[in-house]
Amino acid sequence: MVTIPASPPDSGGGSHQRREMAESFGDDAVRFDRTRPHYPDAFIDEIARRMPGRAILDVGIGTGISSRPFGDRGFTVLGVEADPRMAQFARLQGFDVEVARFEEWVAAGRMFDGLIAGQTWHWVDPVSGAARAADVLRPGGCLVLFWNEARPPAELAAQFGKVFASLDTGLPFNPWATALRRGAYNGIINVAEAGIRATNAFRPIERVAFDWETTISRDAWLEQASTSGGINRLPKERLEALLAGMGVAIDAVGGEFVLAYTTVGGIAERQTL
Repeated sequence: MVTIPASPPDSGGGSHQRREMAESFGDDAVRFDRTRPHYPDAFIDEIARRMPGRAILDVGIGTGISSRPFGDRGFTVLGVEADPRMAQFARLQGFDVEVARFEEWVAAGRMFDGLIAGQTWHWVDPVSGAARAADVLRPGGCLVLFWNEARPPAELAAQFGKVFASLDTGLPFNPWATALRRGAYNGIINVAEAGIRATNAFRPIERVAFDWETTISRDAWLEQASTSGGINRLPKERLEALLAGMGVAIDAVGGEFVLAYTTVGGIAERQTL
């Protein structure tokens, strides 16, 4: 078993400490599943190619968005999910899911060829999570952490940021303050990398990035935005004001726009024991 170091690297006061936010997405699991972006085939194919076997553990499986493309490619997926409502939704999609925070989940001797975490590792303690990952991955197995960076057109993102800033949301961040630049998840990945390195159980993490884009309508954007962490917990009147303001901005550019994405992340191979 990997031992957690006595002086762990700085977690940056990470999102994993905000449990009420981390476990809020099941408030509307159906909407979450319908609106959240998926991942490009080129990225999934690259990850699938690197897996030494067919058994995958999905940490924070949610509704199954991250697991479906691997299931479609013949992998066996077990999900771990802290929110029982999300877990139930994923079960209805045909996945086996166990309800627990990953840091407290009991593997009971089970081992995996890959561990994936799509848009979720920032909700996991970066040190104890990496140590737990090392314990359940076979030698040569892959730890794959990934996120979707979304970049609306610059002028539109600036309008979204202004609308958000005009409201007393009580949230410690403006989601569109960094939406114009690449690398919005670099800080999160850096923290994850430090936790992985502290285990001394993995080869150096390899950063990956896959660009893609989609055209999104006003209504689809507003529905997706309403599922974002923190925004999904706003009081009804503030959420409605935020969505209305963004809707006006989108209508002004024709009711739809091209949304640029980069799927970013890191891959770390479990060293041979």
